[in-house]
Amino acid sequence: MQIAILTFDGFNELDSFVAAAILNRLRPHGWHAHITAPTHTVTSLNGVTVHRQRPLSFVAEADAVLIGSGVRTREIAADTALLARLRLDPARQLIAAQCSGTLLLAKLGLLGTLPACTDLTSKPWVIEAGATVIEAPFAAHGNVATAGGCLAAPYLAAWLIARGGGIGLAREALHYVAPVGEKTRFVDHAMAIVTAELTIA
Repeated sequence: MQIAILTFDGFNELDSFVAAAILNRLRPHGWHAHITAPTHTVTSLNGVTVHRQRPLSFVAEADAVLIGSGVRTREIAADTALLARLRLDPARQLIAAQCSGTLLLAKLGLLGTLPACTDLTSKPWVIEAGATVIEAPFAAHGNVATAGGCLAAPYLAAWLIARGGGIGLAREALHYVAPVGEKTRFVDHAMAIVTAELTIA
């Protein structure tokens, strides 16, 4: 499973790095999550600069794409030339977005009026783009999932793993990153949220 973690300037570190770290726990199973960006380097909202691992064109060939949020998402959503380069195919790919990343899915026409999740700041923008926002941490419809809140990254990672590798692998990956002394409760809670929305293709 090759996964593009779509990351733009002004990105939220929690979205991109937490999901990538959890997904890359499955490297022994052939999974690889790559920071994917339109430029060679991207700088986070807190000034952390990273080198991309894959160019933007990688989103078209990846098995799954996860779009994180950032402080420049509205600007990106208004860039029609950039959006045209995001060739996503929900018939073939698993596609997930977190917080303001949901706005990009709406702009790309991948949500329609389906219930979607986002953060409180992005909510009016996502609604304006035509999506139906619900007060929930996670929602999935077919091969497209959305999450709201910086700490919702584990839900998206667990969904991608459950869809691509099974519930057992998802629980295993979450168990490794869960807080000590709270592992069972953490994993059970996260998986309850994800499996309630899960469609196994």
